[in-house]
Amino acid sequence: MLQKKNAVLVDGVVLNGPITDSKAGEKFVEEACKIIMEEVIQKANDVTEKVCEWRAPETLKTILDLEMRDTGESHQKLLQLCQDVIQYSVKTSHPRFFNQLYAGMDYYSLVARFITEALNPSVYTYEVSPVFLLVEEAVIKKMIEFIGWKEGDGIFNPGGSVSNIYAMNLARYKFCPEIKEKGLSGLPRLVLFASEECHYSMKKAASFLGIGTENIYFIKTDERGKMIPEELEKQVQRARKEGSAPFLVCATAGTTVLGAFDPLDKIANICEKHGLWLHVDASWGGSALISKKHCKLLHGIHRADSVAWNPHKMLMAGIQCCALLVKDNSGLLKKCYSAKAAYLFQQDKFYDVSYDTGDKSIQCSRRPDAFKFWLMWKALGTAGLEERVNRALALARYLAEEIKKREGFQLLLEPEYANVCFWYIPPSLRKAEEGPEFWQKLHLVS
Repeated sequence: MLQKKNAVLVDGVVLNGPITDSKAGEKFVEEACKIIMEEVIQKANDVTEKVCEWRAPETLKTILDLEMRDTGESHQKLLQLCQDVIQYSVKTSHPRFFNQLYAGMDYYSLVARFITEALNPSVYTYEVSPVFLLVEEAVIKKMIEFIGWKEGDGIFNPGGSVSNIYAMNLARYKFCPEIKEKGLSGLPRLVLFASEECHYSMKKAASFLGIGTENIYFIKTDERGKMIPEELEKQVQRARKEGSAPFLVCATAGTTVLGAFDPLDKIANICEKHGLWLHVDASWGGSALISKKHCKLLHGIHRADSVAWNPHKMLMAGIQCCALLVKDNSGLLKKCYSAKAAYLFQQDKFYDVSYDTGDKSIQCSRRPDAFKFWLMWKALGTAGLEERVNRALALARYLAEEIKKREGFQLLLEPEYANVCFWYIPPSLRKAEEGPEFWQKLHLVS
């Protein structure tokens, strides 16, 4: 820390010092970046490295020295801490890191994250974040094209779960706009529908919004995990007979376990018949829209009112990168979420204030997550992104065929997407007859 001469004092505080030593700070950033380059990026594809150098929590607490003290640590100690953090973290870019929904490193997306972290913008008004707001607009427009809408709206937010909360609240606002001012009192019992295989965020959203998890009617699925439209029709009619107010159907395009795609066209028919908002949680499966070969998995998605799509999964845009896309282009998002904060969203600015998109977000400060997707898309082109999808699904097909040949492994069902579901059968059970006892023992193994 340095202190300037001729210090200005107010209440004992030096206003023009002490200040951070910028040269020392720049040197620290340079050395830390060197560690990141050597220990993370250059080792990303090295199969001889460990995916994770596992330590028990209590052991790791002593290694990392997590305590915050009254005085700052030396740069050398901080650099060692950076090294330790990398060493004992899970290497998600490692070739043998197998997460359910994401893995790998995209270099262009990574550089985009470096840029946004260094610039530290907040995407709410054009005056404070001009480039990133234009980037988000361009990316949303392109994603809307792939869904098949002629126009639309959207916003990037922190995760597919948040996108689903956004969509549920937006559907409710469309159904009864007075809820924004008057709240839940006086409303009928609102009911929504989702498949038995839907993402658990539907329960969280219903709980968070005061709808209640008991007011989600979970629709039966077929043997592949797809929502059965006839069952949906029955449940909508049941809800109406009970005097409830159905307002939303949440379909899933790419369930988290089986990778199932609900029959969107048939579900859309039911939604149109009963005047229900159709939201498609395509957080996992939405990227198939990029592939000419596999986009048929989402046939009918253009009939949805809203779509959640996470480029940070299949397309490797880097966590977090999630969009909620809305067919309505009349400003419904802004009407639903706007609080008209006068200190931020003045209407008499010297530019087109429609670019101040922060008023259609439930957040104030918001990260420029679209930028990492945009830079990656610019680098690879649509053809490169399509190849990523096609390769992932080809690898899934290859794995499924290999499992069929391997003794002790049993394929659960032919993969429709990148999810490959199988059982490992231990030697002691391989000749046993399948029945309750067999499955009970197998569940203990798996």
